[in-house]
Amino acid sequence: MSAETQNAPASARDQSSSLPPRAATPTGVPAPTGGPAPTAGQEPQPAHLPRPSGAPLHEPDAYSTPPYGDPGPWAPAPPVQRPTPAHGTPVRPQAAVPSPQHPSPVPPPTGVPGHSAPVPPQPTAVPQQPAPVPAQWGQYDPWAAPGQPLTQVGPPAGTEPGRRRNRRGGAFAGVLLLTLVASGIGGGVGAYIERNGGLTTVELPQASRTTTDRAPESVAGIAASALPSVVTLHVSGTAESGTGTGFVLDNRGHILTNNHVVAPAGTTGDITVTFSSGETATAELVGKDSGYDLAVVKVRGVSGLKPLPLGNSDNVQVGDPVVAIGAPFDLSNTVTSGIISAKQRPITAGGEKGDGSDISYVDALQTDAPINPGNSGGPLVDTQAHVIGINSAIRAADSGKGPERGGQSGSIGLGFAIPINQGKRVAEELINTGRATHPVIGVTLDMKFTGDGAKVGTKGAEDGPAVTKDGPAAKAGIRSGDVITAVQGQRVHSGEELIVKIRAHRPGDRLELRLTRGGEELTMTLTLGSSSGT
Repeated sequence: MSAETQNAPASARDQSSSLPPRAATPTGVPAPTGGPAPTAGQEPQPAHLPRPSGAPLHEPDAYSTPPYGDPGPWAPAPPVQRPTPAHGTPVRPQAAVPSPQHPSPVPPPTGVPGHSAPVPPQPTAVPQQPAPVPAQWGQYDPWAAPGQPLTQVGPPAGTEPGRRRNRRGGAFAGVLLLTLVASGIGGGVGAYIERNGGLTTVELPQASRTTTDRAPESVAGIAASALPSVVTLHVSGTAESGTGTGFVLDNRGHILTNNHVVAPAGTTGDITVTFSSGETATAELVGKDSGYDLAVVKVRGVSGLKPLPLGNSDNVQVGDPVVAIGAPFDLSNTVTSGIISAKQRPITAGGEKGDGSDISYVDALQTDAPINPGNSGGPLVDTQAHVIGINSAIRAADSGKGPERGGQSGSIGLGFAIPINQGKRVAEELINTGRATHPVIGVTLDMKFTGDGAKVGTKGAEDGPAVTKDGPAAKAGIRSGDVITAVQGQRVHSGEELIVKIRAHRPGDRLELRLTRGGEELTMTLTLGSSSGT
């Protein structure tokens, strides 16, 4: 401070004594000197006092005033400066904030020796009452962290940015949802169009229903004519059961089938017949013959039977179309078609008993019409729906032992049927007498002979002669050891083939045989005899 202040008159000092007491001075700190109070925005200036040599450049600052310390205990806080908003918007005044150290500002004391006289407080102009300040200015803090802008760029007054953002977010969500729904609908419509070829209902063209009958010689025409006469047989006995096929012979209820179909019934079993219409009836056995593999059963109390016409198997030619009807694997009313692939095919079937009593010898018709287990006993018909054969056996792919009957192997296109001419004769005998007769020549054959032809044995049954006395062969001059090579001009290669050729005829028929005896060929004629079958 200046020298004039040190020589202040006593009146000034007297005035300082009349000031209100000051707050207690910290221990060891000299009392502060008077001086002008710093104005707003200015730092207090140190007093200029003469200092002795070696003394500090500055007097100790009892109040630690800036720039050497915090504001003194009596120094008022600097006034808050508020910027004026753009366009001259007035700022709302705020209440004075007291200093944390001093609840209220205290003027510095005067008249303290060694200090300059205090500067009288400057009158403060009372500001006019300002207009209300916007919210953004009311929150302004000049002592906040540096780097914050004094003003904020934002929407004009009266707008609500938060609500606008919410409105924009809602609109975006709505657009997104609408896009998803539209894409889902579009995908569904596209898939429907792709699958159905358009948005309209698809209706495919179709021929109108007609009742036009098929040609009688077509497979459909043959089946329509023959099916009402074909039946399915279910047979059960004490030890086994089976399924087969048969067909109606007359209006009296006689039905022809295979012997091996009804064999499981024995003498006490049950036989049930199911017609193509689904009607069922109980059947009884009329007669059977294992040598021909044929049997006749009869149903009672059934009206409206339709007999199936019988054809002539001698008229059949290789290549003729045929239709097989039956119940393969118990599938009733099954129709298959094919051709006659061979005639007079000698086959043997059966032999399960081991004594030869159940072996059947058939001069069969061969067909490639599919025949499977369950077709046995069913008709093989020609293009006029006439029966030309009785389906009896098949050649199985897994068997190398000959034709199979009743097995579970499937068809490989080798089926065999008993010619209807033979079936008709046997059926008539079974219906009339209950037994069938077999044509015989009166010899015992050597079944172990491996050469070409059928050799007459050296011994017969029970060590009797091989040629029956007074039998057809004896009367014709046939001897033991002769080898028969042909019957009616047809070559014979084994004993089984000779039996098949003989049984293809009736008892009493005259046959021409060709044979060899000691290397010499002979021809003989004989009349077939008869024996009862089993």
